[in-house]
Amino acid sequence: MEIVDYLRVARRRFWVLVGVPVVATGAAAAVVLLAPQQYTGTAYVAAPALVGGAAAQQYTGIQAANQFVAAFGAAATSPKVVEQVSAETGVAAGALRDGLKVTQVGASSQIEVRYSSTERDTVTPVLSATARHALTFLFASQVGIASQEVKTASGDVTAATEAISAWEKANKVSQADKLYQATLNELASLRQQQLAMQAVGNTRGAAAAGAVIVELQKRLDTIGPKLPEYQALLAQRDSATSALAKAREGMQAARAQNQAADSTQVTSVSAAAPVSRVSTLVSTAVPVGGAGVLIAVLLVALLELVSRNRGGTARSAQTADAAPDATPGAVVPAPRTQAQQNATTAGR
Repeated sequence: MEIVDYLRVARRRFWVLVGVPVVATGAAAAVVLLAPQQYTGTAYVAAPALVGGAAAQQYTGIQAANQFVAAFGAAATSPKVVEQVSAETGVAAGALRDGLKVTQVGASSQIEVRYSSTERDTVTPVLSATARHALTFLFASQVGIASQEVKTASGDVTAATEAISAWEKANKVSQADKLYQATLNELASLRQQQLAMQAVGNTRGAAAAGAVIVELQKRLDTIGPKLPEYQALLAQRDSATSALAKAREGMQAARAQNQAADSTQVTSVSAAAPVSRVSTLVSTAVPVGGAGVLIAVLLVALLELVSRNRGGTARSAQTADAAPDATPGAVVPAPRTQAQQNATTAGR
């Protein structure tokens, strides 16, 4: 087909090409104009102290801002936060999920939370509650985890200390490691003194020192075999004490982050404002009109295809009716040539 043929088809199907887009656009416009008035508001969450900085923080590194925004977005629409906001504001959970939208402001760690609803009075409360519960979900839980770690580490220290006390009670000795070292030092000193006394001929003093040396050696022989077990208990307590100190540091860091995530300090909420129907109409009607044009073109193509098929069938039927009937054994005369037809006309 040439361009002229396309133009001829377009002129013949003009009302289809125009009517379908007009009806589709009109229907979209009617839906937008007859729908209830929408109201929207925005909450900005700006908490730079929560991103980057110390390695103990949750969000550090090159992707810290993106990770924080993604985590906040997931928390804001999580079932727990949605249920809390729904219970606080009285808005249905489905309406909250449909109306909430979380976006990142540029490449920063700032977050824009937008909520749209037909009920103007619910916009600001929903935004405030969502930001507060989402931040609590992300950071208050870390305080709980850190507190549990401190509690566990403290229990380990207590258990290790009680084990040491039980060992000392069973062996009737206190601070065996220090007692063993003190006895060892005292024994070395007495031996030096004994040698000095023997050198000057003080046999009585040397004998007294020898008696004390024997007692100290007995003490060493008694404590020595048990000392490894006691030292193992001490190492266990030292390890538990170190874990407790680390857990307390983590709890302090978690509490600092939780304080930095105070929604009253890092969140600002705008007042609810009506959504412009003009922008909504343009953003809705234009795509619908374009889709209507495409549907109209496809419909015209389908109509033309059906029309051509019907025309071809009708011509085939006419050709079959015009052809002479052929009976079995009948001789069909050959078609006359143009010269024969002219001769017949001249004879007449």
